[in-house]
Amino acid sequence: MIAKLDRATKHFGAVVAVDDVSFEVRPGEIVGLLGANGAGKTTAIRMLLGLADPTSGTVEIFGAPASRDSLRRVGYVPQGLGLYTDLTGRENMTFQAGVFGFEPLEAPGDVAAWWDVTVERMPLGIRRRVAFEVALGHQPDLLVLDEPTSGVGPLGRARLWDTIHAASEAGVGVLVTTHYLDEAEQCDRLIMMSAGRVVAAGRLEDVVAGGTAVTVETEYWQHVSDLLIRSGLRAYVTASGVRIPEGDPDQVERLLVDAGVTAAVGVDRATLDETFVRLSR
Repeated sequence: MIAKLDRATKHFGAVVAVDDVSFEVRPGEIVGLLGANGAGKTTAIRMLLGLADPTSGTVEIFGAPASRDSLRRVGYVPQGLGLYTDLTGRENMTFQAGVFGFEPLEAPGDVAAWWDVTVERMPLGIRRRVAFEVALGHQPDLLVLDEPTSGVGPLGRARLWDTIHAASEAGVGVLVTTHYLDEAEQCDRLIMMSAGRVVAAGRLEDVVAGGTAVTVETEYWQHVSDLLIRSGLRAYVTASGVRIPEGDPDQVERLLVDAGVTAAVGVDRATLDETFVRLSR
């Protein structure tokens, strides 16, 4: 076990930012911390890194509360990236090397052309790649990433996730927060938070287990969607038709028959997006 929260709670005055939260990160696994803005993800990370003390419960990395020595084994990329924007990528790496006592690394090929450019002049995707390289420079045992792909395009996100997987395959434990639910499939385990609490945890298939959605396959998708929404159902359009999370297939079929609409009605497992909306309500 390299990181653990055990019934951790954090109050800010009357506000409960994290409420009785427990989870752990093991070597070589990627744990996704999911939740909307304000769910408590960043506060949980700040407690783990010793940047905020828990009001109650215990928070440990490498078997003890965060300390100067244990934090030397952590690579951290905060939402703000943690780079000095008036320094180049090389200078940021050199500074990090001085702090942790390692030989400064050269940039990998995809950011080498930007290595001697100041961070403030880099595109956001390149900044994030540089932040990753700086955080990984001292070969940490735990990598903590707070929304590392926010604002990055699909290609940039794919490259960042390649780096995350390479780190975990080398035995690094990874804790990553994200609000991109499609990135959850990249994680070994998920911790879903809402209003400061854990509302679901486990592998992707465990988190979505038990949830269903009614499917309607039809070429008249707009008409069907409007009809179901007017009837008070939460329906939305997909590439193959319409989905109604937590819907009743018999009710949907009756509504379509009464409206003279012929369509194939079925039941499918809920997606992670649908599960997240249900658990967050």
